[in-house]
Amino acid sequence: MTDLKEVAHLAGVSRATAARAFASPDVVRLETRERVFAAARALGFRPNRLGRQLRLQTTNLIGVVVPNLLNPVFAEQFQAMERAARARGYNLLLATTDYTAERESAVVEELLRQRVDGLVLTVTDAEHNRVLQSLINEDTPFVLAYHQTGNPDYSAVSVDNRAGMALATRYLIDAGHQRVAMVAGPAMQSDRARLRYEGYRDAMAACGLEARPVIEMPAHTSADFAALEPLLRGPDAPSALVCSNDLLAISLIAELRRNGWGVPERLSVIGFDGIALGTQMHPTLCSVVQPIAELAHIVIDQLLARIAGAVPVSHCLPCHIRPGESTQPYQEMLHAQPQ
Repeated sequence: MTDLKEVAHLAGVSRATAARAFASPDVVRLETRERVFAAARALGFRPNRLGRQLRLQTTNLIGVVVPNLLNPVFAEQFQAMERAARARGYNLLLATTDYTAERESAVVEELLRQRVDGLVLTVTDAEHNRVLQSLINEDTPFVLAYHQTGNPDYSAVSVDNRAGMALATRYLIDAGHQRVAMVAGPAMQSDRARLRYEGYRDAMAACGLEARPVIEMPAHTSADFAALEPLLRGPDAPSALVCSNDLLAISLIAELRRNGWGVPERLSVIGFDGIALGTQMHPTLCSVVQPIAELAHIVIDQLLARIAGAVPVSHCLPCHIRPGESTQPYQEMLHAQPQ
């Protein structure tokens, strides 16, 4: 049976360093930590988990990895999953990654050391993710939440992000807006944001309108008026904005109003997620609604099926527009402008 000494030897580090990589990964250099984890995967070693055989002695624990809990969509998802899992006799262990690929590797290793029976994962980029491939190699059950993937080895539950943002963009176009732009986080950090940008481009092209480059904010869920203000001047300034998520839209509306730009009087804004918070603000947020509770229940059912040996399957759920006060027809906006 493989032990820590063999892992250390293969990784080219001391046994003490290998032990620290597992016990306190944050204190070990990233390059060293990755070598240790790669050696452990190659040798089939993990502390407190003696291979595939021991994992069959279930703990009734499910590991859940989300980017953060600052975005209410993940908090709402976790709460709904916790109810669904508890009804099936399971408990959840939660970890966050702050949209960092390196952190994803560390938290997954930590959850597996807790001997979870399976994992629910929302990662930065599902199509280019070393952690997911290692889980496939180890035959560890997992389900992706919110990701659309063409990989037949991955089990996933999502909405159609591209179609959903096309729906939002067309909603604004149908209201008379022709100068529509999209706002997202830095470099569109997630694969969801990239698909949503493609949906925005699809809708603009279908209506013969020119799609604009994404307006990048410095944070995924927080807006900065200074990054937007130069684009709001001149005859080609957008009259409407679609946002890659609801929390960013809420932050954007606050920044606009704080700086004298009325919403929807001077700009219409629409979000994506359908979080409950959007209905409790003024103006209420128009949003693309993801069926978060339904998604969470399907994720749990699908993961338990994977744990029982079912083959990977993927579900793509429909989404819809929730109207709100943050948008108005273009003609009404014109009438609201000072003459």
